[in-house]
Amino acid sequence: MAVHIGIIGFGRIGAEHAAWLEKAEGIRAFAVADETPARRAMAESRGLKTFATVDELLDDPKVDAVLVSTPTAMHFDQAMKALAAGKHVMVEKPMTLDLPTATQLAAESLSRKRVLSVFQNRRWDIDYLTVRQAVQAGQFGKVINVESRLGQWSSCVGPAAKEYRPGWRNEASFGGGGLYDWGSHFIDQIWRLMFPAKPVRVFAQLRGNVWTHDCDDFARVCIDFDNGAVGLVEINTTTTRPLPRWHIDGQAGSAESAFSLEFNLNTWAAMEFTPAAGGGPRPVFRAAVGLNERQIWEQFGRAVESGDSAPAVTPASVLPTMALLDAARESSRSGTAVEVRDVVAWTY
Repeated sequence: MAVHIGIIGFGRIGAEHAAWLEKAEGIRAFAVADETPARRAMAESRGLKTFATVDELLDDPKVDAVLVSTPTAMHFDQAMKALAAGKHVMVEKPMTLDLPTATQLAAESLSRKRVLSVFQNRRWDIDYLTVRQAVQAGQFGKVINVESRLGQWSSCVGPAAKEYRPGWRNEASFGGGGLYDWGSHFIDQIWRLMFPAKPVRVFAQLRGNVWTHDCDDFARVCIDFDNGAVGLVEINTTTTRPLPRWHIDGQAGSAESAFSLEFNLNTWAAMEFTPAAGGGPRPVFRAAVGLNERQIWEQFGRAVESGDSAPAVTPASVLPTMALLDAARESSRSGTAVEVRDVVAWTY
């Protein structure tokens, strides 16, 4: 029997997950809870059972696990409610609004012996895997500087479902802003790229300039690592001249890849390395393809069924990302660097 998934929030992302689950083995979308009639009608047209409330979905004994794909500010309460109902839980990124609630959610899943995972699917993007492979192979020698950017003149978060508050992702009260959106992926990537080096301090500048005024459409996060390297994550949706997607400097040379307004991963993965010893640029060897979204769901399903295997993304591996997001917001508020060395266990 397949693991039955109940989707809480059938907006744009929830509907994408349903499509991925259609192709997955051993796990499938079964039901949807959404307060918006138009979104329930869309789910019904795909053959999914629908409910107007989360409680109704959680009361259905045929629902084995849930996906929480609502606005970020709702993640914690809905995931905790699902765990209390005995359901396994997949949460869209970011896990919650902050590290304390993420830690509480992780502890709750352990105490109830339920599988909890976070959809940090960009751990397997081909551009990130290519950069990581080159770093681990020693192509750069000692890494000095890593810059990870997204730039464009348009709100990076885009519209949500038009039937439900389409601008929520640019509203702070819902957990909007570029830092939580693309930033939660890029920060997750960069600390994992540098591991076993660990972050020691964070300095950030978060600004709402064009597309939002109560959260950020410009986010710059600088991270000092304990091996002396410097990392930078920048989400800048207020530029008409985007900088490269990746730029890496090391004692053996430097590399970068171009931006792509279409978020094309192949463009981002097409890196050129210029050696410090001289000679022209040469391509960086492309990494093997990583997990896709269907495979992430299949691994989650196996973890639910077996009880002794782990999902692709464990809660412990996401807590460092949450710590860095917290530090970035605190640094921007205070205008000072925030120490993070002992805030969390840096578990890869």
